[in-house]
Amino acid sequence: MRRALLRRRYFVAALSVLGMLLTFGLLVATNASTLAGVIVFAPWVMLIGVDGGAFPGVGAGLVSGGLWLAALQLDSALPTTSQASVRIGVLCVLGFGSGVVGNELRASERARATTVARQRALIDATIDGICLTDVDGNILIVNEPLVRMATDLGMPAEGTVIERLLSISDKLADPERYRERMLAIAESPGDATTDEFELQGTGRVFRGYTSPVDDRQGRAVGRIWTLREVTADKELERMRDAFVATVSHELRTPLTSISGFLEMLHDEEHAIGDSGRLYLDVIRRSAERLHHLVEDLLLVAQIEAQRVDLKREQVDLCAVVERSVDAVRSWAREKRVQVELEACDVATIPGDERRLGQVVDNLLSNAVKFSREGGRVNVGLSCDDGVARVVVSDTGIGIPADEQGHVFSRFYRTSTATELAVPGTGLGLAITRALVDQHGGTIDLESREGEGTTVTVTLPAA
Repeated sequence: MRRALLRRRYFVAALSVLGMLLTFGLLVATNASTLAGVIVFAPWVMLIGVDGGAFPGVGAGLVSGGLWLAALQLDSALPTTSQASVRIGVLCVLGFGSGVVGNELRASERARATTVARQRALIDATIDGICLTDVDGNILIVNEPLVRMATDLGMPAEGTVIERLLSISDKLADPERYRERMLAIAESPGDATTDEFELQGTGRVFRGYTSPVDDRQGRAVGRIWTLREVTADKELERMRDAFVATVSHELRTPLTSISGFLEMLHDEEHAIGDSGRLYLDVIRRSAERLHHLVEDLLLVAQIEAQRVDLKREQVDLCAVVERSVDAVRSWAREKRVQVELEACDVATIPGDERRLGQVVDNLLSNAVKFSREGGRVNVGLSCDDGVARVVVSDTGIGIPADEQGHVFSRFYRTSTATELAVPGTGLGLAITRALVDQHGGTIDLESREGEGTTVTVTLPAA
């Protein structure tokens, strides 16, 4: 880089000197030397000043002034000393000023180059492949990790990002779905998306994220794309799910025995005292909690393995909601939380009655669990335009805004729930969303910390 800079400076200096000599020759040949003729040397003086700095610019001004005087002398038109000093001084000032400007430009360029180098080092140091494209999908910036991943995946070196991504479709475990997702991204440039894809036969999994990039005026200028290999993460998830499923099955057998013996003892309650009955109630409630936990863990494992089979039948959703509300009322009374069924329109939908009941149970359980003493839970069911909506709202502790995007993840517990030691496993909403998805519905959550939460489940009606 230093050699290139020296070569450029030598070139500029040689060009300027040649320009000065040609200008001198032109003045002499045309007998055009005048007091004002000194100005024709100004471009060469300024060129040297901008490229070389203030002092080379002053030197160029003095040399140009000397050539101008020589041209006047050959033309027998020597100026006075004051005239010559003023005009040569003007050239020197131009050279000095150009040098100052040139120094500032070079300092600015060095600062910009340093910033660019630091930014480049930063994006190259990440484990994520990153690139920025323009609105047409042409690559503007790409980091080294993405270059390595693209080479490893066999992507071509030419073409838009979408074209390059589509080129590896046949290497994936589900090429059709992958092509659909890539084309959907191309057709919806304003959407941010996250997708995962697995290489066929290798088990390697990659997660890609893309989002539009806007300028300060809100105009789209391109997209950012990131790519990360998550094979190790997926393997850990599979190991964890296998462990959870195994432990859950192992716990189920002794729990069944405990529950059976509790039923036998229940039949003999008359033979034990009041304290014995109290102990039995505690054991029964603890066994029920453990049973529900095991069932949730097993259901999560089944959902992950896509082994949840739904019974398709016509379900009276109003009856399902009413049963769930009745079931939670005694617990709510213990917590001094009021549960109200505001509206329950007649709604018959296709689905699995047991799983739909589990959805409503989970929502009500959360609403009561996170409500303070004296709080209120409102439940409503409406049906219109071929859509059934179940709405559960509470006046509880709410969810911090920056955590609301994570509450549907498995085992996720909000910071507020942890601080207040609210019991739970973080599985309820994850299971709920999975079951709603399998019924072709959607689930939305609105919450304000300290004020409460509203969850809306939308399901296609019959």
